[in-house]
Amino acid sequence: MSLHEPKITPDLVASHGLKPDEYERILQLIGREPTFTELGIFSAMW
Repeated sequence: MSLHEPKITPDLVASHGLKPDEYERILQLIGREPTFTELGIFSAMW
């Protein structure tokens, strides 16, 4: 069984309801690109 993480794209970020500046803040906070799961968690927290 293979797990596939979707590539984080601007469209995916927007579909999670995050603005580009909010995504940039996430990058600053964690120091790397978030995983798909982390992106979902941040979008729920924001």
